[in-house]
Amino acid sequence: MIIPIRCFSCGKPVGHLWEEFQQRQEKGEVTKKILDALGLERYCCRGVMLGNVELIDLIAEYKKG
Repeated sequence: MIIPIRCFSCGKPVGHLWEEFQQRQEKGEVTKKILDALGLERYCCRGVMLGNVELIDLIAEYKKG
């Protein structure tokens, strides 16, 4: 799925942080430090980042047509 623009619970914008989060995670940084550096303090916003799974490529394989 595509990262949500805003947190589902509190409404804080989080979509613009996804690419930086993903890049830093691939480099091997500790997830807690990444989330702290991005300013995500609430557990609901952290959950949006940690719970997101990129499924767009998988879904695109089953496109009708």
